[in-house]
Amino acid sequence: MKFEIVGQKGEARAGRLHLPHGIVETPVFMPVGTLATVKSMLPHELEGMGVQMILNNAFHLHLRPGADVVAQARELNKFQNWKKPILTDSGGFQVFSLAKLRKITDEGVHFQSPIDGSKHFFTPESVIALEEKLGPDVAMILDEVVAHPCTYDAAAKAMHRSVAWAKRAQAARTRETQSVFGIVQGSLYDDLRVESCQATAEIGFDGLAIGGLSVGEPPDEMYPIVDLCCKNLPQEKPRYLMGVGTPRDLRECVARGVDMFDCVLPTRLARHHVAVTREGNLTLLRARFKTDFAPLDENCACLTCREYSRAYIHHLCRSNEISAARLLSWHNLHYYQEIMRNLRAEILS
Repeated sequence: MKFEIVGQKGEARAGRLHLPHGIVETPVFMPVGTLATVKSMLPHELEGMGVQMILNNAFHLHLRPGADVVAQARELNKFQNWKKPILTDSGGFQVFSLAKLRKITDEGVHFQSPIDGSKHFFTPESVIALEEKLGPDVAMILDEVVAHPCTYDAAAKAMHRSVAWAKRAQAARTRETQSVFGIVQGSLYDDLRVESCQATAEIGFDGLAIGGLSVGEPPDEMYPIVDLCCKNLPQEKPRYLMGVGTPRDLRECVARGVDMFDCVLPTRLARHHVAVTREGNLTLLRARFKTDFAPLDENCACLTCREYSRAYIHHLCRSNEISAARLLSWHNLHYYQEIMRNLRAEILS
Protein backbone atom coordinates (compact mmCIF):
# COMPACT_ATOMS: atom_id res chain seq x y z
CA MET A 1 0.00 0.00 0.00
CA LYS A 2 1.08 3.55 -0.73
CA PHE A 3 -0.65 6.64 0.68
CA GLU A 4 0.11 10.11 -0.60
CA ILE A 5 -1.36 13.44 0.47
CA VAL A 6 -2.00 15.61 -2.59
CA GLY A 7 -3.72 18.58 -0.94
CA GLN A 8 -4.48 19.99 2.48
CA LYS A 9 -6.77 22.70 3.84
CA GLY A 10 -6.32 23.22 7.56
CA GLU A 11 -6.33 19.70 9.01
CA ALA A 12 -8.41 18.30 6.12
CA ARG A 13 -6.45 16.16 3.67
CA ALA A 14 -7.02 15.00 0.10
CA GLY A 15 -5.01 11.92 -0.71
CA ARG A 16 -4.55 8.83 -2.85
CA LEU A 17 -4.51 5.33 -1.47
CA HIS A 18 -2.77 2.89 -3.83
CA LEU A 19 -4.06 -0.66 -3.31
CA PRO A 20 -3.88 -3.94 -5.29
CA HIS A 21 -7.35 -3.41 -6.79
CA GLY A 22 -6.98 0.25 -7.65
CA ILE A 23 -6.36 3.80 -6.48
CA VAL A 24 -8.77 5.27 -3.94
CA GLU A 25 -9.08 9.04 -3.76
CA THR A 26 -9.58 10.28 -0.22
CA PRO A 27 -11.49 11.41 1.72
CA VAL A 28 -13.57 8.34 0.93
CA PHE A 29 -16.84 6.86 2.17
CA MET A 30 -17.06 3.05 1.98
CA PRO A 31 -20.57 1.57 1.77
CA VAL A 32 -21.02 -1.39 4.10
CA GLY A 33 -21.39 -4.75 2.37
CA THR A 34 -21.29 -6.96 5.47
CA LEU A 35 -22.02 -10.29 3.77
CA ALA A 36 -20.15 -9.50 0.53
CA THR A 37 -23.07 -7.41 -0.73
CA VAL A 38 -24.24 -3.85 -0.23
CA LYS A 39 -27.89 -4.45 0.56
CA SER A 40 -30.21 -4.11 -2.46
CA MET A 41 -27.41 -2.87 -4.75
CA LEU A 42 -25.35 -4.57 -7.49
CA PRO A 43 -21.61 -3.99 -7.97
CA HIS A 44 -21.91 -2.24 -11.34
CA GLU A 45 -24.52 0.13 -9.87
CA LEU A 46 -22.16 1.10 -7.06
CA GLU A 47 -19.30 1.59 -9.48
CA GLY A 48 -21.51 3.76 -11.68
CA MET A 49 -22.21 6.19 -8.84
CA GLY A 50 -18.53 6.52 -8.02
CA VAL A 51 -18.06 4.10 -5.12
CA GLN A 52 -14.33 3.39 -4.87
CA MET A 53 -14.11 0.90 -2.01
CA ILE A 54 -16.50 -1.20 0.06
CA LEU A 55 -16.42 -2.86 3.47
CA ASN A 56 -17.05 -6.56 4.13
CA ASN A 57 -17.14 -8.21 7.55
CA ALA A 58 -14.77 -11.09 8.26
CA PHE A 59 -16.77 -12.21 11.32
CA HIS A 60 -19.98 -12.72 9.33
CA LEU A 61 -18.20 -14.23 6.33
CA HIS A 62 -16.49 -16.70 8.66
CA LEU A 63 -19.94 -17.84 9.81
CA ARG A 64 -21.33 -18.01 6.28
CA PRO A 65 -20.36 -19.02 3.69
CA GLY A 66 -16.95 -19.64 5.31
CA ALA A 67 -13.48 -18.50 4.26
CA ASP A 68 -12.81 -21.80 2.46
CA VAL A 69 -15.72 -21.19 0.10
CA VAL A 70 -14.52 -17.64 -0.61
CA ALA A 71 -10.97 -18.90 -1.19
CA GLN A 72 -12.25 -21.43 -3.73
CA ALA A 73 -13.85 -18.53 -5.61
CA ARG A 74 -10.39 -16.85 -5.73
CA GLU A 75 -11.02 -14.41 -2.90
CA LEU A 76 -13.63 -11.79 -2.12
CA ASN A 77 -13.34 -9.71 -5.29
CA LYS A 78 -14.11 -12.64 -7.56
CA PHE A 79 -16.70 -14.06 -5.15
CA GLN A 80 -18.85 -10.91 -5.23
CA ASN A 81 -17.79 -9.59 -8.65
CA TRP A 82 -16.41 -6.35 -7.21
CA LYS A 83 -13.37 -5.10 -9.12
CA LYS A 84 -12.28 -2.31 -6.79
CA PRO A 85 -10.65 -2.37 -3.32
CA ILE A 86 -12.25 -4.08 -0.31
CA LEU A 87 -11.65 -3.57 3.41
CA THR A 88 -12.70 -6.24 5.90
CA ASP A 89 -13.68 -5.42 9.46
CA SER A 90 -12.40 -8.06 11.87
CA GLY A 91 -15.55 -8.50 13.93
CA GLY A 92 -14.52 -6.42 16.92
CA PHE A 93 -17.78 -4.48 16.79
CA GLN A 94 -19.78 -7.73 16.59
CA VAL A 95 -17.96 -8.92 19.71
CA PHE A 96 -19.24 -5.72 21.35
CA SER A 97 -22.79 -5.89 19.98
CA LEU A 98 -23.27 -9.62 20.70
CA ALA A 99 -22.28 -9.25 24.36
CA LYS A 100 -24.67 -11.98 25.53
CA LEU A 101 -23.06 -14.51 23.18
CA ARG A 102 -19.38 -13.99 23.95
CA LYS A 103 -16.69 -14.16 26.61
CA ILE A 104 -13.52 -12.08 26.30
CA THR A 105 -10.18 -13.20 27.73
CA ASP A 106 -6.63 -11.96 27.21
CA GLU A 107 -6.12 -14.81 24.77
CA GLY A 108 -9.12 -14.00 22.55
CA VAL A 109 -12.90 -14.11 22.27
CA HIS A 110 -15.13 -17.13 22.74
CA PHE A 111 -18.48 -16.57 21.08
CA GLN A 112 -21.60 -18.41 20.04
CA SER A 113 -22.91 -18.00 16.51
CA PRO A 114 -26.16 -15.99 16.40
CA ILE A 115 -27.09 -18.09 13.36
CA ASP A 116 -26.87 -21.70 14.53
CA GLY A 117 -25.46 -21.58 18.08
CA SER A 118 -22.11 -23.08 17.07
CA LYS A 119 -19.11 -22.12 19.21
CA HIS A 120 -16.07 -20.27 17.88
CA PHE A 121 -12.84 -18.81 19.23
CA PHE A 122 -11.29 -15.69 17.70
CA THR A 123 -7.72 -14.64 18.47
CA PRO A 124 -5.67 -11.83 16.94
CA GLU A 125 -3.72 -14.47 15.03
CA SER A 126 -6.75 -16.42 13.79
CA VAL A 127 -8.43 -13.22 12.57
CA ILE A 128 -5.36 -12.27 10.53
CA ALA A 129 -5.28 -15.80 9.07
CA LEU A 130 -8.99 -15.55 8.26
CA GLU A 131 -8.59 -12.20 6.51
CA GLU A 132 -5.54 -13.39 4.59
CA LYS A 133 -7.67 -16.25 3.27
CA LEU A 134 -10.55 -13.90 2.37
CA GLY A 135 -8.08 -11.67 0.52
CA PRO A 136 -9.24 -8.05 0.94
CA ASP A 137 -6.91 -5.15 0.12
CA VAL A 138 -7.11 -3.90 3.73
CA ALA A 139 -7.66 -6.02 6.85
CA MET A 140 -8.59 -4.72 10.30
CA ILE A 141 -7.17 -6.27 13.46
CA LEU A 142 -9.19 -7.74 16.33
CA ASP A 143 -9.86 -5.18 19.06
CA GLU A 144 -12.12 -4.75 22.08
CA VAL A 145 -14.87 -2.13 21.88
CA VAL A 146 -16.48 -0.85 25.07
CA ALA A 147 -19.97 0.53 25.58
CA HIS A 148 -20.95 4.11 26.32
CA PRO A 149 -20.94 5.17 29.07
CA CYS A 150 -17.90 3.27 30.31
CA THR A 151 -15.84 3.58 33.48
CA TYR A 152 -12.22 4.67 33.21
CA ASP A 153 -10.94 1.33 34.51
CA ALA A 154 -13.00 -0.68 32.01
CA ALA A 155 -11.89 1.56 29.13
CA ALA A 156 -8.23 1.29 30.19
CA LYS A 157 -8.40 -2.50 30.46
CA ALA A 158 -9.96 -2.83 26.99
CA MET A 159 -7.49 -0.37 25.47
CA HIS A 160 -4.44 -2.16 26.88
CA ARG A 161 -5.84 -5.51 25.76
CA SER A 162 -6.41 -4.08 22.26
CA VAL A 163 -2.78 -2.90 22.11
CA ALA A 164 -1.56 -6.33 23.19
CA TRP A 165 -3.76 -7.96 20.54
CA ALA A 166 -2.46 -5.47 17.96
CA LYS A 167 1.14 -6.56 18.58
CA ARG A 168 0.14 -10.21 18.18
CA ALA A 169 -1.79 -9.47 14.99
CA GLN A 170 1.16 -7.64 13.43
CA ALA A 171 3.48 -10.54 14.29
CA ALA A 172 1.08 -13.04 12.67
CA ARG A 173 1.05 -11.38 9.23
CA THR A 174 2.30 -13.45 6.30
CA ARG A 175 0.70 -11.81 3.26
CA GLU A 176 2.81 -8.93 1.96
CA THR A 177 0.23 -7.70 -0.56
CA GLN A 178 -2.44 -7.16 2.12
CA SER A 179 -2.43 -3.97 4.18
CA VAL A 180 -3.38 -4.12 7.85
CA PHE A 181 -4.72 -1.25 9.95
CA GLY A 182 -4.37 -0.91 13.70
CA ILE A 183 -7.28 0.40 15.78
CA VAL A 184 -7.17 3.07 18.48
CA GLN A 185 -9.40 2.64 21.55
CA GLY A 186 -9.85 4.44 24.87
CA SER A 187 -13.53 5.46 24.99
CA LEU A 188 -13.94 9.20 25.75
CA TYR A 189 -10.86 9.48 27.98
CA ASP A 190 -8.22 11.79 26.51
CA ASP A 191 -5.18 10.22 28.17
CA LEU A 192 -6.23 6.70 27.15
CA ARG A 193 -6.74 7.82 23.55
CA VAL A 194 -3.34 9.49 23.40
CA GLU A 195 -1.66 6.41 24.88
CA SER A 196 -3.50 4.15 22.45
CA CYS A 197 -2.58 6.34 19.46
CA GLN A 198 1.11 6.28 20.35
CA ALA A 199 1.28 2.59 21.25
CA THR A 200 -0.66 1.43 18.17
CA ALA A 201 1.27 3.66 15.79
CA GLU A 202 4.58 2.32 17.11
CA ILE A 203 3.64 -1.22 16.06
CA GLY A 204 4.07 -0.26 12.40
CA PHE A 205 0.68 -0.80 10.75
CA ASP A 206 -0.04 0.43 7.22
CA GLY A 207 -2.84 2.67 8.45
CA LEU A 208 -4.58 3.60 11.69
CA ALA A 209 -8.27 3.51 12.57
CA ILE A 210 -10.19 5.35 15.27
CA GLY A 211 -12.53 2.79 16.82
CA GLY A 212 -14.96 2.71 19.71
CA LEU A 213 -17.03 5.73 18.66
CA SER A 214 -20.62 5.96 17.40
CA VAL A 215 -21.67 3.69 20.26
CA GLY A 216 -24.14 6.11 21.83
CA GLU A 217 -22.11 9.22 22.61
CA PRO A 218 -23.41 12.59 21.30
CA PRO A 219 -21.50 14.39 18.53
CA ASP A 220 -20.19 17.10 20.85
CA GLU A 221 -18.39 14.38 22.81
CA MET A 222 -17.25 12.42 19.75
CA TYR A 223 -15.71 15.24 17.70
CA PRO A 224 -13.12 16.29 20.32
CA ILE A 225 -11.94 12.66 20.55
CA VAL A 226 -11.59 12.48 16.75
CA ASP A 227 -9.66 15.76 16.83
CA LEU A 228 -7.38 14.47 19.60
CA CYS A 229 -6.68 11.18 17.80
CA CYS A 230 -5.89 12.85 14.48
CA LYS A 231 -3.38 15.12 16.21
CA ASN A 232 -1.67 12.11 17.79
CA LEU A 233 -1.57 9.80 14.76
CA PRO A 234 1.20 9.85 12.13
CA GLN A 235 0.64 12.39 9.36
CA GLU A 236 1.89 10.02 6.68
CA LYS A 237 -0.55 7.18 7.43
CA PRO A 238 -4.23 7.04 6.33
CA ARG A 239 -6.75 7.59 9.14
CA TYR A 240 -10.01 5.65 9.19
CA LEU A 241 -12.95 6.56 11.44
CA MET A 242 -14.94 3.36 11.92
CA GLY A 243 -18.73 3.21 11.79
CA VAL A 244 -19.36 6.97 11.81
CA GLY A 245 -21.37 8.52 9.03
CA THR A 246 -24.10 11.14 9.21
CA PRO A 247 -23.48 13.85 6.60
CA ARG A 248 -22.57 16.23 9.43
CA ASP A 249 -20.14 13.64 10.85
CA LEU A 250 -18.41 13.31 7.48
CA ARG A 251 -17.90 17.06 7.12
CA GLU A 252 -16.83 17.61 10.72
CA CYS A 253 -14.38 14.71 10.77
CA VAL A 254 -12.85 15.37 7.36
CA ALA A 255 -12.13 18.86 8.71
CA ARG A 256 -10.32 17.22 11.63
CA GLY A 257 -8.09 15.08 9.40
CA VAL A 258 -9.95 11.79 8.79
CA ASP A 259 -9.41 10.13 5.40
CA MET A 260 -11.73 7.09 5.41
CA PHE A 261 -15.25 6.37 6.66
CA ASP A 262 -17.81 3.58 6.65
CA CYS A 263 -21.37 3.43 7.97
CA VAL A 264 -24.52 1.35 7.50
CA LEU A 265 -26.66 4.50 7.68
CA PRO A 266 -27.36 5.18 3.96
CA THR A 267 -28.75 1.70 3.25
CA ARG A 268 -30.32 1.18 6.68
CA LEU A 269 -32.24 4.44 6.39
CA ALA A 270 -33.34 3.42 2.89
CA ARG A 271 -34.81 0.17 4.22
CA HIS A 272 -36.74 2.29 6.73
CA HIS A 273 -38.14 4.50 3.93
CA VAL A 274 -35.84 7.48 4.60
CA ALA A 275 -34.05 9.60 1.98
CA VAL A 276 -31.03 11.70 2.98
CA THR A 277 -31.26 15.10 1.24
CA ARG A 278 -29.94 18.63 1.42
CA GLU A 279 -33.13 19.67 3.23
CA GLY A 280 -32.71 16.89 5.82
CA ASN A 281 -34.01 13.36 6.11
CA LEU A 282 -37.35 12.67 4.38
CA THR A 283 -39.54 9.81 5.64
CA LEU A 284 -41.33 8.77 2.46
CA LEU A 285 -44.09 6.89 4.28
CA ARG A 286 -45.63 10.17 5.42
CA ALA A 287 -48.94 11.14 3.83
CA ARG A 288 -47.65 14.52 2.64
CA PHE A 289 -45.67 12.79 -0.10
CA LYS A 290 -48.70 11.05 -1.65
CA THR A 291 -49.13 13.74 -4.31
CA ASP A 292 -45.64 15.25 -4.25
CA PHE A 293 -44.28 14.73 -7.76
CA ALA A 294 -40.94 16.42 -7.17
CA PRO A 295 -37.72 14.37 -7.06
CA LEU A 296 -36.26 13.42 -3.69
CA ASP A 297 -33.68 16.18 -4.09
CA GLU A 298 -33.96 18.86 -6.80
CA ASN A 299 -30.17 19.18 -7.02
CA CYS A 300 -29.34 15.48 -7.14
CA ALA A 301 -28.32 13.78 -10.40
CA CYS A 302 -28.77 10.16 -9.24
CA LEU A 303 -30.96 7.75 -11.20
CA THR A 304 -33.70 7.88 -8.56
CA CYS A 305 -33.96 11.67 -8.63
CA ARG A 306 -33.73 11.83 -12.43
CA GLU A 307 -36.48 9.33 -13.12
CA TYR A 308 -38.81 8.93 -10.11
CA SER A 309 -40.96 11.18 -7.93
CA ARG A 310 -41.53 11.35 -4.21
CA ALA A 311 -45.13 10.32 -4.84
CA TYR A 312 -44.08 7.15 -6.64
CA ILE A 313 -41.54 6.19 -3.99
CA HIS A 314 -44.16 6.93 -1.30
CA HIS A 315 -46.46 4.48 -3.10
CA LEU A 316 -43.72 1.83 -3.19
CA CYS A 317 -43.01 2.31 0.52
CA ARG A 318 -46.69 2.08 1.45
CA SER A 319 -46.99 -1.05 -0.69
CA ASN A 320 -43.89 -2.61 0.93
CA GLU A 321 -42.23 -3.07 -2.45
CA ILE A 322 -38.57 -4.15 -2.60
CA SER A 323 -37.90 -1.50 -5.23
CA ALA A 324 -38.51 1.21 -2.60
CA ALA A 325 -35.41 0.13 -0.71
CA ARG A 326 -33.43 -0.08 -3.95
CA LEU A 327 -34.36 3.39 -5.17
CA LEU A 328 -33.77 4.98 -1.76
CA SER A 329 -30.46 3.13 -1.32
CA TRP A 330 -29.40 4.28 -4.78
CA HIS A 331 -30.13 7.90 -3.87
CA ASN A 332 -28.61 7.80 -0.37
CA LEU A 333 -25.38 6.15 -1.50
CA HIS A 334 -25.05 8.54 -4.43
CA TYR A 335 -25.63 11.47 -2.08
CA TYR A 336 -22.88 10.25 0.26
CA GLN A 337 -20.43 9.87 -2.64
CA GLU A 338 -21.30 13.40 -3.75
CA ILE A 339 -20.55 14.73 -0.26
CA MET A 340 -17.08 13.18 -0.40
CA ARG A 341 -16.39 14.41 -3.94
CA ASN A 342 -17.36 17.93 -2.92
CA LEU A 343 -15.20 17.81 0.21
CA ARG A 344 -12.21 16.61 -1.80
CA ALA A 345 -12.75 19.34 -4.41
CA GLU A 346 -12.95 21.97 -1.68
CA ILE A 347 -9.69 20.78 -0.16
CA LEU A 348 -7.92 20.72 -3.51
CA SER A 349 -9.24 24.15 -4.50
